[in-house]
Amino acid sequence: MPASRRRELTPFNLSFLDVMSCGFGAVVLLVLIVNANTVSHRREKQADLNAEIILFKQEIIAAKQHLAELENKLEKKRNDLNRIQKRALTVLAEISYLKKEISNIKQIDPALESRRKGLESKLRLLDETRRRLVAKTKASMSQGSRTRRFEGEGHRQYLTGLKLGGHRVAILVDISASMLDRTILGIILRKNMTKALKRSSAKWRRVQRTVEWIVANLPHDSSFCIIPFNTDTPSLSSSKKWVRATNIQNVSRIMDRFKSLVPSGGTSLEKAFDTVSALSPGPDNIILITDGLPTQGEKRPKKYTVSGKERMRLFEKATRKLPDSIPVNTILFPMEGDAVASALYWNLAVKTNGSFFTPAQDWP
Repeated sequence: MPASRRRELTPFNLSFLDVMSCGFGAVVLLVLIVNANTVSHRREKQADLNAEIILFKQEIIAAKQHLAELENKLEKKRNDLNRIQKRALTVLAEISYLKKEISNIKQIDPALESRRKGLESKLRLLDETRRRLVAKTKASMSQGSRTRRFEGEGHRQYLTGLKLGGHRVAILVDISASMLDRTILGIILRKNMTKALKRSSAKWRRVQRTVEWIVANLPHDSSFCIIPFNTDTPSLSSSKKWVRATNIQNVSRIMDRFKSLVPSGGTSLEKAFDTVSALSPGPDNIILITDGLPTQGEKRPKKYTVSGKERMRLFEKATRKLPDSIPVNTILFPMEGDAVASALYWNLAVKTNGSFFTPAQDWP
């Protein structure tokens, strides 16, 4: 035999098996990575769908409550109309009777001219009463009970589920920079514009019309206070006092000052609720106008951006500052990328026995 044997070449030696094992391991690792990404994406999509289902259920419940309230109001209006119509029929019957009396008097005795004049005077009074009743019926059915005139586009009167009653109504209005537009890109663009262009933004004009609509539809015996808030709560007067809804001069002055505000800064719902709690006497109804969850508490955040979970925590902390047993009625102008806000504000309305309303694009 030779001293050193030549090694035979074969495809099934140890080096080939090593290469095959490495290749198989790489394929398995690639499959695991792709599968993990697929599962994560499926879970995120499922979470989004569950959130949308919860929101739809909440909107259905709110719509049913709104429908029940509207049906009750409609039934009350019908009862009032029937009562007024019965009164008007009674007046018409009296008028007919008096006309016959006058006709008989003229035929029986010309000497009773003085009585005829008295009856004609009474007839005129009854006719004026009838006209007033008819006018009152029309005004009640078309305009409702208003303390201040407000006409929407095309003179339309919209019905909502808002609870506007109360002797003292606190109107909280979000004046942060996010009220300039409903998209994040639009907000960034408008933040660098002039004050005049900021005031003329479509979203902010809707907010102003909403405040005017609320003030115009407050009960005659109520007072109100407008509290604008962003990272602070600037006052519209020398002191935060209640204004009578029927005091036209003071109401106009407050509304003019409110319209001069320019949205800017972040949103501190906690400071707004602190201001409401400090009112003396306190409110018995709160109307909150905003577009999403707060971005800070009593102090400025250390980070430039605030996560969704942090905004939810700030919301829960702020609601603990609310006075007890006072309904909170929220009007939400939804902002892009803040889907959880609707559910949280709806839950706040349920807890406080208030209401939650997301207006259409052409409201009010």
